[in-house]
Amino acid sequence: MADKQTPGIYHRRIGDILVTAISDGFIDAPYGVLQNIGEEEAEQILEASFQIVPPRISVNCYVVRSAGKIAIIDTGSGDTMGPTLGQMPSFLELINIKPKDIDSVLLTHMHPDHSNGLLDSKGNIFFENAEIIVSERDVAHWHNDSAMAKANDSQRERYFKEARRQIAPYMQRRKNALGEVVPGVHAVDLSGHTPGHTGYIIESGQHSLLVWGDICHVPDIQIRKPEVTMVFDTDPEAAILARRRTFDMVSNDRVLVAGMHLHFPGFCYVTRENSSYHILPESWNFEI
Repeated sequence: MADKQTPGIYHRRIGDILVTAISDGFIDAPYGVLQNIGEEEAEQILEASFQIVPPRISVNCYVVRSAGKIAIIDTGSGDTMGPTLGQMPSFLELINIKPKDIDSVLLTHMHPDHSNGLLDSKGNIFFENAEIIVSERDVAHWHNDSAMAKANDSQRERYFKEARRQIAPYMQRRKNALGEVVPGVHAVDLSGHTPGHTGYIIESGQHSLLVWGDICHVPDIQIRKPEVTMVFDTDPEAAILARRRTFDMVSNDRVLVAGMHLHFPGFCYVTRENSSYHILPESWNFEI
């Protein structure tokens, strides 16, 4: 019997643009990462949704091939967060994309499970030819010595110092996440989770997809209860507002969404009934 799953790769065409979901792996998180909800209630919701308890959080990246250009939205965690993560490089290889082929890296924000794949296991630059698209507000926040001084020891090492280390080799070839950043892909301000948290709307013809980054981390809980925040939200209240605004927008406009922490491959719709939101995974498709 094989002891490995088949690769975490899934292709989805948005008009003329090919989007490929890549699983970087998963995090088994303690209940303590959830705020504004008790452990008992969180467990009840997860069990009612037939999910692993405590929460298992998917980590996804998305490759975008548009107009002859190749971009990747987020990079996963590299080798910095344990053996259940860091799968992005091997899956890139399986779809015949070399790191040097990537023209642009689009970061939703600079948390370790999103930007630590910028460097390889030896600390060398991984995407040797890529321009980095990232909100200047996020870059400024993680380079703010005053903000770092107010953080606890774990946050200083894991978030501030690591973000600085990962982005350092790319500082001279970064571009602010504003407007159209690659053909058919526009940056969207979804700040709250971090000061520069960014989504990317992909549009081609009549088709569109919003890659919403970390609008939610534990979808089975936060879709039902948008007021539930995460311990690593920079501004929890702003994160709640961004989550509600995004849920309203995608449900009203029937927009297909993908997310870094939606269950792989992460292509879903959000619906609203009265004051309640529901998430509906898109049906699997064998055709590309």
